[in-house]
Amino acid sequence: MTHRTDFQTTLADQVTLTGIGVHSGKPASVTLLPADAGTGIVFTRCDAREDARLVPARWDQVTATALCTVLADPARNGVSTVEHLMAALVALGVDNAIVEMDGPEMPIMDGSSAPFVAAIDQVGLKRLDRGRRYLRIKKPVRIDVGSAWCELLPYDGTRFEVTIEFESALIGRQTFARDLTPDVFRKELARARTFGQVKDVEKLWAMGFALGSSLENSVALAEDRVLNPEGTRWPDEFVRHKALDAVGDLALAGLPILGLYRSFKGGHKMNHAILEELFMRSGKDAYDIVEAPVWRDTTQSAGRPALAAAAFGPDVS
Repeated sequence: MTHRTDFQTTLADQVTLTGIGVHSGKPASVTLLPADAGTGIVFTRCDAREDARLVPARWDQVTATALCTVLADPARNGVSTVEHLMAALVALGVDNAIVEMDGPEMPIMDGSSAPFVAAIDQVGLKRLDRGRRYLRIKKPVRIDVGSAWCELLPYDGTRFEVTIEFESALIGRQTFARDLTPDVFRKELARARTFGQVKDVEKLWAMGFALGSSLENSVALAEDRVLNPEGTRWPDEFVRHKALDAVGDLALAGLPILGLYRSFKGGHKMNHAILEELFMRSGKDAYDIVEAPVWRDTTQSAGRPALAAAAFGPDVS
């Protein structure tokens, strides 16, 4: 490990992905474009009015968390199901990008972040001449909702400790606990797919949601059986996807977080609530913004501690 200055990055070129929206079932495409230092991640709808197009990927733009993470108003200029892309961007160290969508919904791809990781790797990253800024947690921030809870704690690095507990014997209680790096995300989180009970998806279909959901983009459970012919990608794919969701959701802090995020029976709603608690109620003594060198492996030229993304399925954990 070598102590070296962390610089902001952007994409070295643009790249486009096409698929379907998991809720609409309609074709959807997204193009990732390079952006200048200090831009952050910004969403834009090419089908929206010129005066209503830009939406920053930030916690105070979140308008819904029930089925996926939604920014702004999708009927106007907003976008939904952004969590898997946000996880890939922040985990791989992309600080600045314009995300251009042709409609209100992100393509679900295979239900994981892996296609977005592949697209980012395809074009590579460009280092910019401005230092990277981090949001450093200085004191504990916690939320309790019944038996569920989540918290942000001071930590030298970026770490996620996510525990889920389901009645299904197939899932039960599972924990994912790792320091988050680009390598960990690629190998241990990116391929984890969203999941849900068939009975829950059928209810969503009846309400006009999840119309694009299939075995091609989610892990489907019927009682205590996995219906996907290939089975799960890991025995604990379920908690890995919940951790992926948390990475994506917390990316909406707007800066990579230096801290430990722990959750028990959490989901999109609680992931967003902890950011509201941090920024709106905990006071500025709970965090500071730093621009400083970090420890990292010099073999990972675009590496950094990562944070943040969510899934499309019902928040039932």
